Amino acid sequence: MSKVYEKIDHQIRSWILKQHMFFVASAPLTADGRVNVSPKGMGGTFDVLDEHRVAYLDYTGTGAETIAHLRENGRITVMFCAFEGRPKIVRLHGRGRYALPHEPEFAELRPRFVKERTAGQRAIVIVEVERVSDSCGWSVPLMAYQGDRDVLDRHHERRDDDYFSTYWQTVNGESIDGLPALKDAVAQHAGAGRAG
Repeated sequence: MSKVYEKIDHQIRSWILKQHMFFVASAPLTADGRVNVSPKGMGGTFDVLDEHRVAYLDYTGTGAETIAHLRENGRITVMFCAFEGRPKIVRLHGRGRYALPHEPEFAELRPRFVKERTAGQRAIVIVEVERVSDSCGWSVPLMAYQGDRDVLDRHHERRDDDYFSTYWQTVNGESIDGLPALKDAVAQHAGAGRAG
């Protein structure tokens, strides 16, 4: 029914990379803080770096909860569900951090992801995976994949670099619980939103 693995082996890696969507969960340390779960998608934005590390390309959005929680405590879970084929769920529990577009680690990891989507890229989230497990997924519905939406791409392509710098400092400045997210983390330099 379920199993814990020592690492992300070849079979798990292959299965993960075939999924079109994943979910990221994080939370603040305070008991009354809000737990956050974010759906992620868009082809070419997730990669398995090695048997104990994964990363995803994070784009500008309405919130920056994951970044705020990683800054505070690093706890993160990434979950994949099979919406097609045999039922299965895989969870990757670990400690996360992020690299911003002006940082050397971002430049090092960026070639691993889709090359065309540079507008609006905000960070690369890197997860040191401490626990790998699967479960049945018998109640997850069957759904057919029709393709990636292009709404976010089109929205970001209409914006200039100043828009992203301002957005990260204001809208993405802190979490809904008031934890610092990007307010003081983003370097003010031209080209940050389209680096790559």
